[in-house]
Amino acid sequence: MKTLKFMPNLIPLVLSGEKTSTWRLFDDKDLQKDDNLLLIDKTTGKEFAKAIIVKTEEKKLKDLEDSDFNGHEKFESEEKMYETYKSYYGDKVNPETIIKMVDLKLI
Repeated sequence: MKTLKFMPNLIPLVLSGEKTSTWRLFDDKDLQKDDNLLLIDKTTGKEFAKAIIVKTEEKKLKDLEDSDFNGHEKFESEEKMYETYKSYYGDKVNPETIIKMVDLKLI
């Protein structure tokens, strides 16, 4: 079973159903529709839920639209979004970077 790690501040949003989408850059897990997932707290390594992928879509960061944020937390600004992803993935993040939008359903 594949795993996805989440920062602790996002876990309550996932569990409440407010966050139903996660965005991943440089998808090394080949996340696909119908994959079963273990959701993990990034800081403790403990499982906090199980989910199934109901949809995936890819696009460049620069091409994101308002509707892409449905089910995903909003950022204060585009600059803040890039800062956030650079903190996760390093300086290789730029407007041309492909993002995989993964819609989840808790099981």
